[in-house]
Amino acid sequence: MKPDTPLPYPDCWASPDEYVESLLEFATTSAIFQTLCGGVHILDFFTSEPGLFQTIVPEDWQAYLVRNEPMQLLDVLMRKDLDQLTDDERPPESLVQYIKDVRRFSLARDFVHQEKLPKLTRQIAVGMKPKKIHEVSNFASYINGLADDFTDISGDNITHFVDFGSGQNYLGRALASAPYNKHIVAVEGREHNISGAKALDMLAGLAEKEKVMRNKKLWQQRLNGKLDEQDMAKSLEISEKSAVDFRPRRELEAVYTPEEGKGFIRYISGRLESGDLSDVVSQLETAPSFSEDEAKDVRLMAISIHSCGNLSHHGIRSLILNPRVRAVAIVGCCYNLMTEKLGPPTYKLPFMRPSTQPLNGRVVRESAKCDTHGFPMSERLCTYKETGVRLNITARMMACQAPQNWGKEDSDDFFSRHFYRAVLQKVFLDKGVIQKVYHDSESKSEESTTPFNTSTNPIIIGSLRKACYKTLNTYIRGAIVKLTTHSDYHEQCEVVSKKMGDMTDDEIASYEKQYRHRKRELSAIWSLMAFSAGVVESLIVTDRWLFLKQQTDLVEQCWVEPVFDFKESPRNLVVVGIKKRDS
Repeated sequence: MKPDTPLPYPDCWASPDEYVESLLEFATTSAIFQTLCGGVHILDFFTSEPGLFQTIVPEDWQAYLVRNEPMQLLDVLMRKDLDQLTDDERPPESLVQYIKDVRRFSLARDFVHQEKLPKLTRQIAVGMKPKKIHEVSNFASYINGLADDFTDISGDNITHFVDFGSGQNYLGRALASAPYNKHIVAVEGREHNISGAKALDMLAGLAEKEKVMRNKKLWQQRLNGKLDEQDMAKSLEISEKSAVDFRPRRELEAVYTPEEGKGFIRYISGRLESGDLSDVVSQLETAPSFSEDEAKDVRLMAISIHSCGNLSHHGIRSLILNPRVRAVAIVGCCYNLMTEKLGPPTYKLPFMRPSTQPLNGRVVRESAKCDTHGFPMSERLCTYKETGVRLNITARMMACQAPQNWGKEDSDDFFSRHFYRAVLQKVFLDKGVIQKVYHDSESKSEESTTPFNTSTNPIIIGSLRKACYKTLNTYIRGAIVKLTTHSDYHEQCEVVSKKMGDMTDDEIASYEKQYRHRKRELSAIWSLMAFSAGVVESLIVTDRWLFLKQQTDLVEQCWVEPVFDFKESPRNLVVVGIKKRDS
Protein backbone atom coordinates (compact mmCIF):
# COMPACT_ATOMS: atom_id res chain seq x y z
CA MET A 1 0.00 0.00 0.00
CA LYS A 2 2.92 2.38 0.54
CA PRO A 3 3.00 4.92 -2.34
CA ASP A 4 5.98 5.32 -4.65
CA THR A 5 6.99 8.59 -2.97
CA PRO A 6 6.57 9.32 0.75
CA LEU A 7 5.05 12.75 0.01
CA PRO A 8 2.56 13.49 -2.80
CA TYR A 9 4.57 16.38 -4.23
CA PRO A 10 4.21 17.40 -7.90
CA ASP A 11 6.28 15.61 -10.54
CA CYS A 12 8.66 18.55 -10.96
CA TRP A 13 10.63 17.46 -7.89
CA ALA A 14 13.29 14.76 -8.13
CA SER A 15 13.24 13.71 -4.47
CA PRO A 16 11.57 14.40 -1.11
CA ASP A 17 14.67 16.24 0.11
CA GLU A 18 14.65 18.54 -2.90
CA TYR A 19 10.96 19.30 -2.40
CA VAL A 20 11.28 19.94 1.35
CA GLU A 21 14.32 22.20 1.02
CA SER A 22 12.70 24.27 -1.75
CA LEU A 23 9.39 24.45 0.13
CA LEU A 24 11.03 25.81 3.27
CA GLU A 25 13.10 28.31 1.31
CA PHE A 26 10.02 29.65 -0.48
CA ALA A 27 7.90 29.84 2.66
CA THR A 28 10.54 31.80 4.58
CA THR A 29 11.74 34.16 1.84
CA SER A 30 8.74 35.02 -0.37
CA ALA A 31 7.44 38.37 0.88
CA ILE A 32 4.15 38.16 -1.02
CA PHE A 33 3.50 34.63 0.26
CA GLN A 34 4.18 35.66 3.86
CA THR A 35 1.96 38.71 3.43
CA LEU A 36 -0.96 36.74 1.98
CA CYS A 37 -0.56 33.91 4.50
CA GLY A 38 -0.55 35.58 7.89
CA GLY A 39 0.46 39.18 7.21
CA VAL A 40 -2.94 40.72 6.55
CA HIS A 41 -6.50 40.47 7.81
CA ILE A 42 -9.64 41.10 5.81
CA LEU A 43 -11.19 43.26 8.58
CA ASP A 44 -8.81 46.12 7.85
CA PHE A 45 -9.46 46.12 4.14
CA PHE A 46 -10.92 49.64 4.09
CA THR A 47 -9.61 51.18 7.33
CA SER A 48 -6.54 52.80 5.75
CA GLU A 49 -5.91 54.80 2.59
CA PRO A 50 -4.55 53.62 0.30
CA GLY A 51 -6.38 50.39 1.12
CA LEU A 52 -5.12 46.89 1.65
CA PHE A 53 -5.37 45.95 -2.03
CA GLN A 54 -3.28 48.88 -3.22
CA THR A 55 -0.75 48.38 -0.44
CA ILE A 56 0.01 44.66 -0.54
CA VAL A 57 -0.68 43.64 -4.14
CA PRO A 58 2.18 44.29 -6.56
CA GLU A 59 1.24 47.21 -8.78
CA ASP A 60 1.55 45.25 -12.00
CA TRP A 61 -1.00 42.67 -10.71
CA GLN A 62 -3.74 45.08 -9.69
CA ALA A 63 -5.44 45.90 -13.00
CA TYR A 64 -5.47 42.24 -14.01
CA LEU A 65 -6.99 41.05 -10.72
CA VAL A 66 -9.90 43.51 -10.71
CA ARG A 67 -10.55 42.97 -14.41
CA ASN A 68 -11.38 39.29 -13.92
CA GLU A 69 -14.59 37.88 -12.50
CA PRO A 70 -13.91 35.90 -9.28
CA MET A 71 -14.54 32.49 -10.88
CA GLN A 72 -12.36 33.39 -13.87
CA LEU A 73 -9.56 34.34 -11.50
CA LEU A 74 -9.92 31.09 -9.55
CA ASP A 75 -9.68 29.14 -12.81
CA VAL A 76 -6.42 30.89 -13.67
CA LEU A 77 -5.01 30.40 -10.19
CA MET A 78 -5.79 26.70 -9.88
CA ARG A 79 -6.92 25.01 -13.07
CA LYS A 80 -5.79 26.55 -16.35
CA ASP A 81 -2.57 25.71 -18.16
CA LEU A 82 -0.68 28.97 -17.76
CA ASP A 83 1.38 28.33 -20.88
CA GLN A 84 -1.76 27.99 -23.02
CA LEU A 85 -3.53 31.20 -22.02
CA THR A 86 -4.47 33.78 -24.64
CA ASP A 87 -3.00 37.27 -24.43
CA ASP A 88 -6.23 38.57 -22.87
CA GLU A 89 -6.28 35.80 -20.25
CA ARG A 90 -2.58 35.89 -19.38
CA PRO A 91 -1.60 37.52 -16.08
CA PRO A 92 1.53 39.66 -15.69
CA GLU A 93 4.68 37.54 -15.74
CA SER A 94 5.46 38.05 -12.04
CA LEU A 95 1.96 36.82 -11.14
CA VAL A 96 2.37 33.85 -13.50
CA GLN A 97 5.56 32.92 -11.68
CA TYR A 98 3.89 33.24 -8.28
CA ILE A 99 1.00 31.01 -9.38
CA LYS A 100 3.47 28.42 -10.65
CA ASP A 101 5.37 28.56 -7.36
CA VAL A 102 2.26 27.99 -5.23
CA ARG A 103 1.18 25.12 -7.48
CA ARG A 104 4.52 23.35 -7.34
CA PHE A 105 4.87 23.73 -3.57
CA SER A 106 1.33 22.51 -2.84
CA LEU A 107 1.05 18.79 -2.23
CA ALA A 108 -0.94 16.90 -4.86
CA ARG A 109 -4.43 15.89 -3.71
CA ASP A 110 -5.50 13.49 -6.47
CA PHE A 111 -7.35 10.51 -5.05
CA VAL A 112 -7.56 7.13 -6.76
CA HIS A 113 -11.03 5.68 -6.21
CA GLN A 114 -11.19 2.07 -5.10
CA GLU A 115 -13.20 -0.13 -7.44
CA LYS A 116 -14.57 -2.65 -4.95
CA LEU A 117 -15.25 -0.64 -1.83
CA PRO A 118 -17.41 -2.47 0.74
CA LYS A 119 -20.69 -0.61 1.05
CA LEU A 120 -21.88 0.52 4.45
CA THR A 121 -25.13 -1.12 5.46
CA ARG A 122 -28.14 1.06 6.20
CA GLN A 123 -27.78 0.31 9.93
CA ILE A 124 -24.11 1.36 9.97
CA ALA A 125 -24.76 4.51 7.92
CA VAL A 126 -27.47 5.86 10.24
CA GLY A 127 -26.73 9.50 11.04
CA MET A 128 -24.11 9.95 8.33
CA LYS A 129 -24.31 12.61 5.63
CA PRO A 130 -22.90 11.81 2.16
CA LYS A 131 -19.56 13.43 3.06
CA LYS A 132 -19.23 11.25 6.18
CA ILE A 133 -20.25 8.12 4.28
CA HIS A 134 -17.51 8.84 1.72
CA GLU A 135 -14.92 9.38 4.45
CA VAL A 136 -15.85 6.38 6.57
CA SER A 137 -16.21 3.99 3.62
CA ASN A 138 -12.84 4.89 2.16
CA PHE A 139 -10.90 5.19 5.40
CA ALA A 140 -12.23 1.95 6.88
CA SER A 141 -11.09 0.12 3.76
CA TYR A 142 -7.75 1.96 3.88
CA ILE A 143 -7.16 1.07 7.54
CA ASN A 144 -8.01 -2.56 6.84
CA GLY A 145 -5.45 -2.65 4.04
CA LEU A 146 -2.87 -0.85 6.16
CA ALA A 147 -3.31 -3.41 8.94
CA ASP A 148 -2.68 -6.19 6.41
CA ASP A 149 0.47 -4.39 5.23
CA PHE A 150 1.62 -4.08 8.84
CA THR A 151 1.30 -7.84 9.21
CA ASP A 152 3.33 -8.38 6.03
CA ILE A 153 6.05 -5.98 7.24
CA SER A 154 6.27 -7.06 10.88
CA GLY A 155 4.88 -10.57 10.97
CA ASP A 156 2.42 -9.49 13.71
CA ASN A 157 -1.15 -8.34 13.55
CA ILE A 158 -2.82 -5.25 15.02
CA THR A 159 -5.10 -6.32 17.88
CA HIS A 160 -6.87 -2.99 18.53
CA PHE A 161 -7.50 0.29 16.72
CA VAL A 162 -7.53 3.41 18.91
CA ASP A 163 -9.67 6.19 17.44
CA PHE A 164 -8.56 9.61 18.73
CA GLY A 165 -11.55 11.88 19.27
CA SER A 166 -14.02 9.29 18.05
CA GLY A 167 -17.10 11.53 18.31
CA GLN A 168 -20.16 9.50 17.32
CA ASN A 169 -17.78 6.66 16.41
CA TYR A 170 -18.88 6.34 12.80
CA LEU A 171 -15.46 5.06 11.74
CA GLY A 172 -15.15 2.63 14.65
CA ARG A 173 -18.64 1.26 14.03
CA ALA A 174 -17.79 0.55 10.39
CA LEU A 175 -14.50 -1.13 11.31
CA ALA A 176 -16.12 -3.24 14.05
CA SER A 177 -18.75 -4.50 11.59
CA ALA A 178 -18.46 -6.99 8.75
CA PRO A 179 -16.43 -7.39 6.63
CA TYR A 180 -13.70 -5.88 8.85
CA ASN A 181 -14.65 -7.12 12.35
CA LYS A 182 -11.95 -5.10 14.11
CA HIS A 183 -11.59 -4.41 17.83
CA ILE A 184 -12.04 -0.68 18.40
CA VAL A 185 -11.04 1.54 21.33
CA ALA A 186 -13.00 4.78 20.97
CA VAL A 187 -11.45 7.64 22.97
CA GLU A 188 -13.78 10.61 23.31
CA GLY A 189 -13.90 13.55 25.72
CA ARG A 190 -17.58 14.42 25.45
CA GLU A 191 -19.96 12.14 27.35
CA HIS A 192 -22.94 13.03 25.15
CA ASN A 193 -21.00 11.83 22.11
CA ILE A 194 -20.30 8.50 23.80
CA SER A 195 -23.97 8.13 24.76
CA GLY A 196 -25.04 8.90 21.20
CA ALA A 197 -22.46 6.48 19.80
CA LYS A 198 -23.69 3.66 22.03
CA ALA A 199 -27.25 4.24 20.88
CA LEU A 200 -26.08 3.94 17.27
CA ASP A 201 -24.15 0.77 18.19
CA MET A 202 -27.40 -0.79 19.37
CA LEU A 203 -29.15 0.16 16.14
CA ALA A 204 -26.28 -1.41 14.19
CA GLY A 205 -26.44 -4.65 16.18
CA LEU A 206 -23.02 -4.20 17.77
CA ALA A 207 -24.53 -3.90 21.25
CA GLU A 208 -27.75 -4.85 22.99
CA LYS A 209 -29.89 -2.75 25.26
CA GLU A 210 -29.55 -3.63 28.91
CA LYS A 211 -32.28 -6.07 29.98
CA VAL A 212 -34.18 -5.12 33.14
CA MET A 213 -36.88 -6.84 35.17
CA ARG A 214 -39.90 -4.68 35.86
CA ASN A 215 -43.03 -4.98 38.02
CA LYS A 216 -45.39 -4.42 35.12
CA LYS A 217 -48.18 -2.96 37.24
CA LEU A 218 -45.98 -0.41 38.99
CA TRP A 219 -44.09 0.38 35.77
CA GLN A 220 -47.33 1.15 33.93
CA GLN A 221 -48.50 3.33 36.81
CA ARG A 222 -45.18 5.15 36.65
CA LEU A 223 -45.57 5.75 32.91
CA ASN A 224 -49.11 7.02 33.41
CA GLY A 225 -48.02 9.40 36.17
CA LYS A 226 -50.19 7.76 38.80
CA LEU A 227 -47.44 7.23 41.39
CA ASP A 228 -46.90 10.11 43.81
CA GLU A 229 -43.80 10.46 46.01
CA GLN A 230 -45.31 8.33 48.80
CA ASP A 231 -46.25 5.59 46.36
CA MET A 232 -42.75 5.76 44.86
CA ALA A 233 -41.20 5.23 48.30
CA LYS A 234 -43.40 2.20 48.83
CA SER A 235 -42.57 0.85 45.38
CA LEU A 236 -38.87 1.05 46.14
CA GLU A 237 -39.47 -1.12 49.21
CA ILE A 238 -41.38 -3.57 47.04
CA SER A 239 -38.55 -3.52 44.48
CA GLU A 240 -36.33 -5.51 46.83
CA LYS A 241 -38.76 -8.40 46.48
CA SER A 242 -40.07 -7.92 42.95
CA ALA A 243 -37.66 -6.11 40.67
CA VAL A 244 -38.78 -2.60 39.83
CA ASP A 245 -36.48 -0.47 37.64
CA PHE A 246 -37.85 2.99 36.99
CA ARG A 247 -35.05 4.19 34.69
CA PRO A 248 -36.30 5.51 31.32
CA ARG A 249 -35.32 3.41 28.31
CA ARG A 250 -32.88 6.09 27.14
CA GLU A 251 -30.90 5.59 30.36
CA LEU A 252 -30.47 1.84 29.94
CA GLU A 253 -26.90 0.82 29.23
CA ALA A 254 -25.59 -0.67 26.01
CA VAL A 255 -24.24 -4.17 26.61
CA TYR A 256 -21.29 -5.39 24.54
CA THR A 257 -20.58 -9.12 24.36
CA PRO A 258 -17.33 -10.28 22.74
CA GLU A 259 -17.80 -13.01 20.15
CA GLU A 260 -15.13 -15.01 18.37
CA GLY A 261 -14.41 -13.63 14.90
CA LYS A 262 -16.53 -10.51 15.36
CA GLY A 263 -15.67 -6.89 16.02
CA PHE A 264 -15.94 -5.28 19.43
CA ILE A 265 -16.06 -1.69 20.70
CA ARG A 266 -14.81 -0.24 23.98
CA TYR A 267 -15.31 3.39 24.95
CA ILE A 268 -12.86 5.33 27.05
CA SER A 269 -13.95 8.73 28.26
CA GLY A 270 -11.39 11.49 28.56
CA ARG A 271 -9.45 14.18 26.76
CA LEU A 272 -6.02 13.34 25.41
CA GLU A 273 -3.64 16.10 26.42
CA SER A 274 -0.61 14.39 24.88
CA GLY A 275 0.31 11.30 22.89
CA ASP A 276 0.73 9.26 26.06
CA LEU A 277 -1.74 6.35 25.89
CA SER A 278 -0.59 4.59 29.06
CA ASP A 279 -3.99 5.09 30.69
CA VAL A 280 -5.78 3.74 27.60
CA VAL A 281 -3.47 0.71 27.50
CA SER A 282 -3.94 0.15 31.23
CA GLN A 283 -7.72 0.11 30.88
CA LEU A 284 -7.42 -2.34 28.00
CA GLU A 285 -5.10 -4.68 29.87
CA THR A 286 -7.39 -4.82 32.90
CA ALA A 287 -10.62 -5.26 30.94
CA PRO A 288 -12.70 -8.22 32.25
CA SER A 289 -12.92 -9.71 28.76
CA PHE A 290 -9.12 -9.95 28.47
CA SER A 291 -7.19 -13.07 29.33
CA GLU A 292 -3.74 -12.65 30.87
CA ASP A 293 -2.06 -13.68 27.61
CA GLU A 294 -4.13 -11.20 25.59
CA ALA A 295 -3.26 -8.38 27.96
CA LYS A 296 0.45 -9.01 27.42
CA ASP A 297 0.13 -8.93 23.63
CA VAL A 298 -1.80 -5.75 22.86
CA ARG A 299 -0.70 -4.14 19.58
CA LEU A 300 -2.41 -0.86 18.75
CA MET A 301 -2.89 1.30 15.69
CA ALA A 302 -3.85 4.91 16.37
CA ILE A 303 -6.34 6.21 13.80
CA SER A 304 -8.44 9.31 13.28
CA ILE A 305 -10.53 11.06 10.67
CA HIS A 306 -10.15 14.81 11.07
CA SER A 307 -8.75 15.07 14.57
CA CYS A 308 -8.72 18.79 15.31
CA GLY A 309 -5.63 20.89 15.94
CA ASN A 310 -3.11 19.38 18.36
CA LEU A 311 -5.08 16.14 18.63
CA SER A 312 -3.49 15.13 15.34
CA HIS A 313 -0.08 15.78 16.93
CA HIS A 314 -1.03 13.62 19.90
CA GLY A 315 -2.05 10.79 17.57
CA ILE A 316 1.23 10.97 15.66
CA ARG A 317 3.33 11.22 18.82
CA SER A 318 1.56 8.18 20.28
CA LEU A 319 3.68 6.02 17.97
CA ILE A 320 6.82 7.32 19.65
CA LEU A 321 5.60 7.50 23.25
CA ASN A 322 3.89 4.11 23.62
CA PRO A 323 5.53 0.71 23.06
CA ARG A 324 2.12 -0.87 22.44
CA VAL A 325 1.32 1.50 19.55
CA ARG A 326 2.71 -0.13 16.41
CA ALA A 327 1.27 2.11 13.68
CA VAL A 328 -0.60 5.39 13.17
CA ALA A 329 -2.86 6.73 10.41
CA ILE A 330 -4.05 10.28 11.15
CA VAL A 331 -6.05 12.66 8.95
CA GLY A 332 -5.88 16.13 10.48
CA CYS A 333 -8.06 19.23 10.17
CA CYS A 334 -8.84 22.54 11.91
CA TYR A 335 -5.29 23.84 11.69
CA ASN A 336 -6.44 27.08 13.31
CA LEU A 337 -6.87 25.13 16.57
CA MET A 338 -3.22 24.09 16.65
CA THR A 339 -1.02 25.91 19.11
CA GLU A 340 2.33 27.47 18.30
CA LYS A 341 5.55 26.01 19.59
CA LEU A 342 8.15 28.64 18.77
CA GLY A 343 6.39 31.83 19.82
CA PRO A 344 5.66 34.98 17.80
CA PRO A 345 7.07 35.19 14.26
CA THR A 346 10.28 37.15 13.88
CA TYR A 347 10.05 38.27 10.27
CA LYS A 348 12.94 40.42 9.15
CA LEU A 349 10.63 42.35 6.84
CA PRO A 350 9.39 45.42 8.78
CA PHE A 351 5.94 45.34 7.16
CA MET A 352 5.31 41.84 8.49
CA ARG A 353 5.22 42.95 12.12
CA PRO A 354 1.47 43.54 12.33
CA SER A 355 0.86 39.87 11.59
CA THR A 356 2.35 39.18 15.00
CA GLN A 357 0.34 41.92 16.78
CA PRO A 358 -2.90 41.74 15.04
CA LEU A 359 -6.45 42.37 15.25
CA ASN A 360 -7.41 40.31 18.22
CA GLY A 361 -5.80 39.24 21.43
CA ARG A 362 -6.11 35.57 20.55
CA VAL A 363 -3.33 35.81 17.96
CA VAL A 364 -1.01 37.32 20.54
CA ARG A 365 -2.00 34.85 23.26
CA GLU A 366 -1.65 31.80 21.03
CA SER A 367 1.75 32.75 19.64
CA ALA A 368 3.05 33.60 23.12
CA LYS A 369 2.21 30.20 24.60
CA CYS A 370 5.24 28.42 23.15
CA ASP A 371 3.33 25.14 23.57
CA THR A 372 5.53 22.07 23.21
CA HIS A 373 2.58 20.19 21.68
CA GLY A 374 2.10 22.74 18.91
CA PHE A 375 3.46 23.47 15.44
CA PRO A 376 6.06 22.68 14.27
CA MET A 377 6.66 19.10 15.37
CA SER A 378 9.83 18.26 13.47
CA GLU A 379 13.36 19.23 14.35
CA ARG A 380 13.83 20.36 10.76
CA LEU A 381 11.18 23.07 10.93
CA CYS A 382 11.95 23.98 14.55
CA THR A 383 15.56 24.81 13.72
CA TYR A 384 15.33 25.91 10.08
CA LYS A 385 17.72 28.83 9.57
CA GLU A 386 18.09 28.90 13.36
CA THR A 387 14.80 30.75 13.96
CA GLY A 388 12.48 27.98 12.73
CA VAL A 389 9.28 28.09 10.68
CA ARG A 390 6.25 29.82 12.19
CA LEU A 391 2.63 30.05 11.06
CA ASN A 392 0.24 32.35 12.88
CA ILE A 393 -3.46 31.68 13.36
CA THR A 394 -4.47 33.74 10.31
CA ALA A 395 -2.30 31.60 8.02
CA ARG A 396 -3.49 28.37 9.64
CA MET A 397 -7.12 29.41 9.39
CA MET A 398 -6.72 30.10 5.68
CA ALA A 399 -5.23 26.60 5.27
CA CYS A 400 -8.66 25.23 6.18
CA GLN A 401 -10.13 26.71 2.98
CA ALA A 402 -10.83 24.68 -0.17
CA PRO A 403 -10.94 27.19 -3.07
CA GLN A 404 -10.90 24.35 -5.62
CA ASN A 405 -14.41 23.50 -4.44
CA TRP A 406 -15.85 27.00 -4.54
CA GLY A 407 -18.82 27.47 -6.86
CA LYS A 408 -20.16 30.74 -8.22
CA GLU A 409 -23.17 31.00 -5.90
CA ASP A 410 -21.42 30.14 -2.64
CA SER A 411 -18.42 32.29 -3.63
CA ASP A 412 -20.68 35.29 -4.24
CA ASP A 413 -22.28 34.70 -0.84
CA PHE A 414 -19.12 34.66 1.23
CA PHE A 415 -17.43 37.40 -0.79
CA SER A 416 -20.48 39.54 0.01
CA ARG A 417 -20.26 38.61 3.69
CA HIS A 418 -16.57 39.54 3.82
CA PHE A 419 -17.33 42.79 2.00
CA TYR A 420 -20.11 43.72 4.43
CA ARG A 421 -17.90 42.95 7.43
CA ALA A 422 -14.98 44.97 6.05
CA VAL A 423 -17.24 47.98 5.41
CA LEU A 424 -18.74 47.62 8.91
CA GLN A 425 -15.23 47.78 10.37
CA LYS A 426 -14.74 51.08 8.57
CA VAL A 427 -18.08 52.31 9.98
CA PHE A 428 -16.99 51.26 13.48
CA LEU A 429 -13.78 53.25 13.04
CA ASP A 430 -15.48 56.35 11.65
CA LYS A 431 -18.11 56.32 14.40
CA GLY A 432 -15.57 55.90 17.19
CA VAL A 433 -16.71 52.44 18.25
CA ILE A 434 -13.14 51.19 17.71
CA GLN A 435 -9.77 52.88 17.37
CA LYS A 436 -6.66 52.37 15.35
CA VAL A 437 -3.89 50.37 16.96
CA TYR A 438 -0.41 51.67 16.11
CA HIS A 439 2.46 49.21 16.10
CA ASP A 440 5.28 51.71 16.36
CA SER A 441 5.62 55.30 17.54
CA GLU A 442 6.54 56.61 14.08
CA SER A 443 3.20 55.61 12.52
CA LYS A 444 0.93 57.77 14.72
CA SER A 445 -0.09 60.12 11.95
CA GLU A 446 -2.43 59.69 9.03
CA GLU A 447 0.39 60.46 6.59
CA SER A 448 2.47 57.49 7.76
CA THR A 449 -0.40 55.07 8.40
CA THR A 450 -0.50 51.87 6.34
CA PRO A 451 -2.13 48.44 6.86
CA PHE A 452 1.31 47.21 7.88
CA ASN A 453 1.95 49.50 10.82
CA THR A 454 -1.62 49.82 12.09
CA SER A 455 -4.67 47.68 12.65
CA THR A 456 -8.01 48.14 14.43
CA ASN A 457 -9.67 46.72 17.50
CA PRO A 458 -11.66 43.62 16.66
CA ILE A 459 -15.33 43.08 17.42
CA ILE A 460 -16.31 39.49 16.76
CA ILE A 461 -19.79 39.60 15.25
CA GLY A 462 -20.29 35.90 14.63
CA SER A 463 -23.25 34.72 12.60
CA LEU A 464 -26.42 36.71 11.98
CA ARG A 465 -29.84 35.68 10.75
CA LYS A 466 -29.88 34.70 7.08
CA ALA A 467 -32.03 37.70 6.18
CA CYS A 468 -29.29 40.03 7.44
CA TYR A 469 -26.99 39.10 4.55
CA LYS A 470 -29.27 40.40 1.77
CA THR A 471 -27.78 43.90 1.63
CA LEU A 472 -25.22 46.05 3.41
CA ASN A 473 -28.08 47.87 5.12
CA THR A 474 -29.66 44.68 6.53
CA TYR A 475 -26.21 43.46 7.60
CA ILE A 476 -25.30 46.62 9.51
CA ARG A 477 -28.77 46.80 11.07
CA GLY A 478 -28.56 43.16 12.13
CA ALA A 479 -25.08 43.67 13.61
CA ILE A 480 -26.25 46.71 15.60
CA VAL A 481 -29.21 44.77 17.01
CA LYS A 482 -26.97 41.87 18.03
CA LEU A 483 -24.33 44.11 19.61
CA THR A 484 -26.89 46.06 21.61
CA THR A 485 -29.18 43.23 22.75
CA HIS A 486 -27.15 40.02 23.02
CA SER A 487 -25.79 39.17 26.48
CA ASP A 488 -22.33 38.35 25.06
CA TYR A 489 -21.77 41.99 24.11
CA HIS A 490 -22.40 43.85 27.37
CA GLU A 491 -19.06 45.69 27.03
CA GLN A 492 -19.88 46.97 23.53
CA CYS A 493 -23.61 47.49 24.06
CA GLU A 494 -23.48 51.02 25.46
CA VAL A 495 -20.88 52.41 23.05
CA VAL A 496 -22.51 50.87 19.95
CA SER A 497 -25.92 52.11 21.03
CA LYS A 498 -24.56 55.62 21.65
CA LYS A 499 -22.39 55.87 18.53
CA MET A 500 -24.51 53.99 15.99
CA GLY A 501 -28.03 53.79 17.39
CA ASP A 502 -29.18 56.75 15.29
CA MET A 503 -27.39 55.77 12.07
CA THR A 504 -29.64 56.52 9.10
CA ASP A 505 -30.29 54.55 5.94
CA ASP A 506 -28.78 57.41 3.94
CA GLU A 507 -25.51 57.08 5.87
CA ILE A 508 -25.36 53.35 5.16
CA ALA A 509 -26.18 54.02 1.49
CA SER A 510 -23.26 56.46 1.30
CA TYR A 511 -20.87 53.73 2.51
CA GLU A 512 -22.38 51.37 -0.05
CA LYS A 513 -21.76 53.91 -2.81
CA GLN A 514 -18.21 54.63 -1.63
CA TYR A 515 -17.01 51.03 -1.43
CA ARG A 516 -19.21 48.90 -3.69
CA HIS A 517 -16.86 49.27 -6.67
CA ARG A 518 -14.00 47.89 -4.52
CA LYS A 519 -15.67 44.58 -3.73
CA ARG A 520 -13.73 43.00 -6.60
CA GLU A 521 -10.50 44.01 -4.84
CA LEU A 522 -11.60 42.14 -1.73
CA SER A 523 -12.63 38.98 -3.60
CA ALA A 524 -9.29 38.98 -5.44
CA ILE A 525 -7.29 39.26 -2.20
CA TRP A 526 -9.35 36.54 -0.49
CA SER A 527 -8.91 34.25 -3.51
CA LEU A 528 -5.16 34.82 -3.50
CA MET A 529 -5.00 34.15 0.24
CA ALA A 530 -6.97 30.89 0.00
CA PHE A 531 -4.98 29.74 -3.03
CA SER A 532 -1.65 30.53 -1.37
CA ALA A 533 -2.68 28.72 1.82
CA GLY A 534 -2.35 25.41 -0.01
CA VAL A 535 1.36 25.87 0.70
CA VAL A 536 0.56 26.42 4.40
CA GLU A 537 -1.26 23.09 4.60
CA SER A 538 1.65 21.45 2.76
CA LEU A 539 4.03 22.85 5.38
CA ILE A 540 1.92 21.47 8.21
CA VAL A 541 1.56 18.00 6.71
CA THR A 542 5.21 17.85 5.64
CA ASP A 543 6.25 18.81 9.16
CA ARG A 544 4.27 15.87 10.57
CA TRP A 545 5.93 13.50 8.11
CA LEU A 546 9.38 14.88 8.93
CA PHE A 547 8.70 14.30 12.63
CA LEU A 548 8.12 10.60 11.99
CA LYS A 549 11.02 10.41 9.56
CA GLN A 550 13.46 11.77 12.15
CA GLN A 551 12.62 8.87 14.52
CA THR A 552 15.18 6.61 12.83
CA ASP A 553 15.47 4.21 15.77
CA LEU A 554 11.74 3.57 16.00
CA VAL A 555 9.98 4.15 12.69
CA GLU A 556 10.32 1.66 9.85
CA GLN A 557 8.21 3.50 7.28
CA CYS A 558 6.25 6.75 7.09
CA TRP A 559 4.40 8.52 4.32
CA VAL A 560 1.57 10.86 3.35
CA GLU A 561 -1.12 10.23 0.72
CA PRO A 562 -4.68 11.31 -0.20
CA VAL A 563 -7.43 9.04 1.12
CA PHE A 564 -10.57 10.98 0.13
CA ASP A 565 -11.87 12.70 -2.97
CA PHE A 566 -10.98 16.38 -2.50
CA LYS A 567 -14.40 17.44 -3.80
CA GLU A 568 -16.06 15.42 -1.03
CA SER A 569 -13.58 16.05 1.77
CA PRO A 570 -10.80 18.64 1.24
CA ARG A 571 -8.72 17.67 4.29
CA ASN A 572 -7.81 14.42 2.62
CA LEU A 573 -4.15 13.74 3.51
CA VAL A 574 -3.34 10.90 5.89
CA VAL A 575 -0.05 10.76 7.80
CA VAL A 576 1.05 7.14 8.24
CA GLY A 577 3.79 5.69 10.41
CA ILE A 578 4.79 2.06 11.00
CA LYS A 579 7.10 1.13 13.85
CA LYS A 580 10.08 -1.15 13.54
CA ARG A 581 9.40 -4.70 14.62
CA ASP A 582 11.73 -4.82 17.62
CA SER A 583 11.15 -1.27 18.81
